[in-house]
Amino acid sequence: MHKGKLRRDRGYLWLLFRESCMQLNLLHQPTPALLSSGFPERMVLLDCETTGGKATYHRIIEIGLIVIENGKLIERWQTFIDPKVPLPSFIQKLTGISPSMVHGAPEFCDIAEVLLSKLKGRTLVAHNARFDYSFLKNEFERAGISYNAKPLCSVKFSRNLYPQFKRHGLSQIIQRFSLSIENRHRALDDAEMIYQFFQKSSGLFSDDEIAATCKVLLKRATLPILLDAKDVEKLPSSAGVYYFYDEKGALLYIGKSVNIRNRVLSHFSADHKNPKDLQMSTKIAQVDFEQTPSDFGAQVLESNKIKALAPLYNRRLRKVKKLFQYRSTTDSNGYLRLTIETVETADTDVEEQFGLFRSPRQASQQMEKLADQYFLCHKLLGLEGGRNAQQACFRSQLKKCFGACHGAESAASYNDRMGAALKNYQIKLWPYAGPILLEERDPQCPEQVAFHVIDRWRYIAKLPIFEDIYDLGYQPLDQVNSPATSGSNVFDLPNNDDRFDLDIYFILVRFMVNQKNIKMNTLKIWPLLDLSNVT
Repeated sequence: MHKGKLRRDRGYLWLLFRESCMQLNLLHQPTPALLSSGFPERMVLLDCETTGGKATYHRIIEIGLIVIENGKLIERWQTFIDPKVPLPSFIQKLTGISPSMVHGAPEFCDIAEVLLSKLKGRTLVAHNARFDYSFLKNEFERAGISYNAKPLCSVKFSRNLYPQFKRHGLSQIIQRFSLSIENRHRALDDAEMIYQFFQKSSGLFSDDEIAATCKVLLKRATLPILLDAKDVEKLPSSAGVYYFYDEKGALLYIGKSVNIRNRVLSHFSADHKNPKDLQMSTKIAQVDFEQTPSDFGAQVLESNKIKALAPLYNRRLRKVKKLFQYRSTTDSNGYLRLTIETVETADTDVEEQFGLFRSPRQASQQMEKLADQYFLCHKLLGLEGGRNAQQACFRSQLKKCFGACHGAESAASYNDRMGAALKNYQIKLWPYAGPILLEERDPQCPEQVAFHVIDRWRYIAKLPIFEDIYDLGYQPLDQVNSPATSGSNVFDLPNNDDRFDLDIYFILVRFMVNQKNIKMNTLKIWPLLDLSNVT
């Protein structure tokens, strides 16, 4: 046998032996009558059964709780709750709760005040506390009651005190301590398991050890159960991109922020309001990050990384080769009209162009939003048909159109409002004669710097040092005999140009067109000469 394999096998057997010894120790420890004084003095051990896993959508069907005062069990309480929605068959199978058991039971709003009186002033304890806490917050909100707590998660408690074990689900804890349970996945029975687990732990650990563990867990922000707090502690309070991974290393999500640490924590503090965030948070086991000198670099990096890596929970971003725009024309009565058309390869009529859009559908949807916001006529926008040109549109009957469709509003008045609606959609010409080098630098940390080569709204490359431009075939214009920079009067968008990215275009427009934004974000721009075009 190979020596390395033999050592690994021996190591595995040793771990099994250690775990077996610990198991015997757990089983033979006496169970104290009172919980350790290291636990919070006032606690509620709680479990919820629900119609599903989305706290913003699904509803609670059963609550079971145990009230603890100074280590002593003083109350057990359980109630079914009528969710007023069908009970999924898999939930019935999992919990043993049938529709007849919840039909006619009180609704959550009926028991909200009683439940709140039991929770108020007490530490909420639950197994995977984020789940139960999220459901409680959403149910209380529907009842018009604000409920906030700093929950203590018994999963994390187990992970901290029993690091020799790999799994810390309630089923594994029941097996580990040989706990007796009548109905698994029933609220009060599961709460009872937490109580018995705390009893066992009270006999195995000192009051100081338990107190120290509870203090650490309650002090921390409520983190996903699989995420190590050390991963969060290392996050910087500066600009950049962050990455969420599951326990197998699969990429879940990419985000950006001017303050990575605060943004990551905000995911976990407000995930009870977002089913996607709540679902994702249960899977997050690792957080990583890349710092950038400023928000500009963070936005570019995020966009590029999402397209390249396609994380599970990000909106799918992809480059598009065919773009669409609005084109404005004036009809015979002097009213501005909009049509949706493909973007031409090179177009000089940019004053009449607005956009850009990924598809005619996206352009049409945005047009409807502008119509609602500025009381524009659906008929003049081509969103509503009609044989009679002088007939009022349907929206004019609803007072959402001022009557431009049948001459009740003057062309001048309507066109002014149309101009205001399109102001921020004007297609932007490239304001330089050629490529540029954009420098971003962190004003609080000047050594944090990056350089970006950009040409006609196309993102070419990111460079760590200024001199790398020469390797790409560029040279600063102030080092060569070249004319002063001036913008083009043509919107140049070659078809099927893989370097043009619509998301990057919008980022560049936000940061580069307005001189105030350039100054505010401490960006510097050098015009470049493309040496490949020099003869």
